[in-house]
Amino acid sequence: MTTAFAPDSRYAWFRLGISLVLAIVGGIGLWLAVVVIPTIQQEFGIDRAGASLPYTVTFIGFALGGFTMGKVADRFGIIVPVSIAAVALGAGFVLAALSQTYWQLLVVQAVLIGFAGSAATFGPLVADVSQWFLRRRGIAVAIVASGNYIAGTIWPPFMQSAIATYGWRATYIAIGIICVVVMLPLAQLLRRRPQFDDSASPASQAAGRKGLLPSHPLLYPALVLAGLACCVAMSMPQVHIVAYCADLGYGPARGAEMLSMMLGFGVISRLASGFIADRIGGLATLIAGSFLQMLALILYIPFDGLVSLYVVSALFGLSQGGIVPSYALIIRDHFPAREAGARISMVLTATVFGMALGGWLSGEIYDWTGSYQAAFLNGIAWNVLNLGIALWILFIRSPGKIAPRAATA
Repeated sequence: MTTAFAPDSRYAWFRLGISLVLAIVGGIGLWLAVVVIPTIQQEFGIDRAGASLPYTVTFIGFALGGFTMGKVADRFGIIVPVSIAAVALGAGFVLAALSQTYWQLLVVQAVLIGFAGSAATFGPLVADVSQWFLRRRGIAVAIVASGNYIAGTIWPPFMQSAIATYGWRATYIAIGIICVVVMLPLAQLLRRRPQFDDSASPASQAAGRKGLLPSHPLLYPALVLAGLACCVAMSMPQVHIVAYCADLGYGPARGAEMLSMMLGFGVISRLASGFIADRIGGLATLIAGSFLQMLALILYIPFDGLVSLYVVSALFGLSQGGIVPSYALIIRDHFPAREAGARISMVLTATVFGMALGGWLSGEIYDWTGSYQAAFLNGIAWNVLNLGIALWILFIRSPGKIAPRAATA
C-alpha cells in the first residue's frame, strides 16, 4: 500500500531511528582499524605509517563506496546498499581475522569493510534522511550523521578490552557476526522511497526566498575541496590519539578512552549544531565549527599532559561535530532535491578522502620527524583552507554577488 509523502512525519522519525542504528553498527568498520594500530604494528613488524595504512585504505574504500552506494540508492532505494553492507561487513571482518599477511588484511579492509560495507551507512543514509524532512532537516541530518561518532564512542573501549582479552582476530570475527545479525533485518524496514521536495530551507527563508538559493559555478567544487580540507585536519587527533598516548607513556587504553570521549562530545556537538542549523542555516554552522576546530587543534601543541589531553580532546569533540552535516544542508539550500543523493554523497566522499589522507599523512610526518607536533601544524593549515572556503561562500551569497538560477524539482 502506498502512503502519501509527508515530510517531518511520524514515519520519517521512525525511519530516522532505524537509519541511526544502522549508522552506529556499520560505523564500527571505521574505528576498529584505529584501535588496532599498535597491535598491527607489533604483529606484522611495520612502522607507524604502515600500521596506519589499514585505516587509510579502509577510508579510501569507504570514500569510493560512499559515492557508488549513493548512486545505487538513487536508483534502487537505500535498502539495497544497506543490505549489501551488512553482508560485506560480516564477510570482511571474518576474512580479515583469517588473513595471514599484511597485504591480505589491507585488501579486505579496503574492499569489503570500507567500500562495500561501512560506506553505505554514512553518505547514502544522510542523503536519504534529508529527503524525509523539511522543517527539522538540520537536526535530522545531524542525528543520522552522528551514527559514526556514536560508533566511535561505544566501540573503542569495548574493542580495546576484547583485543586485550581474546586477541584482535577473535574480536574481528565477533564484530562480523554482530553486523550481519543486526543490520540485515533492519535494512528491510527502509523499503519505502521518498518524493522530491525543493521547498524553502531555513537558509532560504532567512533570505526571504521560497525554494533554492542561487548558485555559483565554483560552489560545488569548493564544497568538495572544503570537505577534503576539514577532514584532513580532523583526522589527526581521531586517528592518532591512541598511538600518541602510547608514545607519551600513557598507554593505548588511555588513548582509546580519549577517542571515545572525543567522539562522544562530537555527538553532543553534532546534535546541537543540528538545532542551530535549523535556525541559522548550514553555512553559518560550518563557519563556527571550522573556527572552533582550528582553535582546538592549536591547543594540542602546547598541552600534552594526561589531564590536559583529556580536556583538549573533549574540546575538540565539542568543536567539530557540526562541520560535516553542514555540507548536506548547504547542498540542499542550493541544488535540486533530485541531485541530493549524488551531490551529498560526493561531498561526504571528499570528507572521507580527507580522513584517509590525513590519517596516512600524519603517520608519515611522525615517521619523518619522530613526533606529532608537525602533524598537528599540518592539520591546522588544512583547517585554515576549509575556513577560507566557508567565508568565500558567505561572500558570494551576498546580494548581487551571484545571479539567481531557476530552481528545478
